[in-house]
Amino acid sequence: MGEVVNNDLLSSFEGRRVLITGHTGFKGSWLSFMLHESGADVLGYALPPDKEKSHFSLLGLSDKIHHVEADIRDAEKLDSCMKEFQPEFVFHLAAQALVRPSYQDPKTTFDTNITGSVNLLEAVRHCESVRSLVYITSDKCYENNNWVWGYRENDQLGGHDPYSASKAAAEIVFSAYTRSFFTDRKELGAASARAGNVIGGGDWSEDRIIPDCIRAIETGKPIQLRSPNATRPWQHVLEPLSGYLLLALRLRDEPRTYSNAWNFGPSSSEVCTVLEVAEHIVARMGRGEIKITDSDSNQHEAKLLQLNCDKARQILGWSPQWNVEKALNTTADWYKEISIGKDASDVSRQQIIEYFGQTI
Repeated sequence: MGEVVNNDLLSSFEGRRVLITGHTGFKGSWLSFMLHESGADVLGYALPPDKEKSHFSLLGLSDKIHHVEADIRDAEKLDSCMKEFQPEFVFHLAAQALVRPSYQDPKTTFDTNITGSVNLLEAVRHCESVRSLVYITSDKCYENNNWVWGYRENDQLGGHDPYSASKAAAEIVFSAYTRSFFTDRKELGAASARAGNVIGGGDWSEDRIIPDCIRAIETGKPIQLRSPNATRPWQHVLEPLSGYLLLALRLRDEPRTYSNAWNFGPSSSEVCTVLEVAEHIVARMGRGEIKITDSDSNQHEAKLLQLNCDKARQILGWSPQWNVEKALNTTADWYKEISIGKDASDVSRQQIIEYFGQTI
């Protein structure tokens, strides 16, 4: 355990059994690390990290938690792990999480994000120890009409691209399971969570603005932007994760009240363009060049997307702590400190302590 355990929210998970799918990914590695630091007994179920240089690997998480390398599409394996571990809390993050690869391989995207989610729900259905399920999808599950206002939890689901459609479908599947099976389990709380674009240290995914900026800066190449005026609800990765954790506890304690859908995102005043994000990273890193380029394909990309998070603020009691400037500064600082040889665990731990030292 580390110093993080001093926070009331995180310390609530001390000694609790927590299963996380997708723990080798960007959000999953941050969640696994902070729960391990807080004394939780964590089992992660996911494919190996897709890059040698990953947040998961840098943190040495395979030696700190129960680490299972397996495919979410393997229903038998997942069910076996669930039954053997007997978790109290389950966080489902495993996914094919990028829009552009979903055009290249739509079948794998649908298989992973829909069938994989069915496998997870089946495993939960057959595991009586589970008291709280947080089922993470995406802000892209909404039918995007490029509105200037944020989408609410009861707005229409849909998706132009395979990734967005798969997340909308995963939400429909979840709704069917909760109404068909989970309502009979009076001590099980289950909710879906939808978050906007997250940023933070340790992300090296392709086709994400921060990793693209960092790769370009490290190699001395220009940062190439396809859609500089596109806006996104940028937030630091710790923001939605704090919401997931708070939601998980509320689901365990008051399952009937909180078992529905929840948005987690920044306020509308914190939305900014892709170009503004790149300019901020360049300024914070102290180097880099930006180049505006034409899109290299005719694939659809949403230009405007943001969430309305009034429900989480008013009912759950969650609100974001860091504005977009703080989120961008903290993200850039993580990469700067790693580049000069600082330990990823130390850097990540200090940022968690800084964030959770504030009132949630």
